[in-house]
Amino acid sequence: MADTGIPHFSNDLGLSVIEVGAHEFMCIGAKPPFDHPHIFIDLGSDPEAVCSYCSTLYRFNPALKHGTAKPEEALWVEKPAA
Repeated sequence: MADTGIPHFSNDLGLSVIEVGAHEFMCIGAKPPFDHPHIFIDLGSDPEAVCSYCSTLYRFNPALKHGTAKPEEALWVEKPAA
């Protein structure tokens, strides 16, 4: 997903800052079923932005591969239904 679409990030760890390797992404808050409405965030030329639902500060880190995060646990990938 990170290479082909908009990456989704979660903050189950309750961190104040998550570094991301993308300028456009979705914040989902906690992982489902405890997620908030999925918010599209576009950093544009800004280095950081705050999610209006969960107040997580997302900071762009150019050293990260596109669609990844620091910590890695912040990247959320939806699992296909069984």
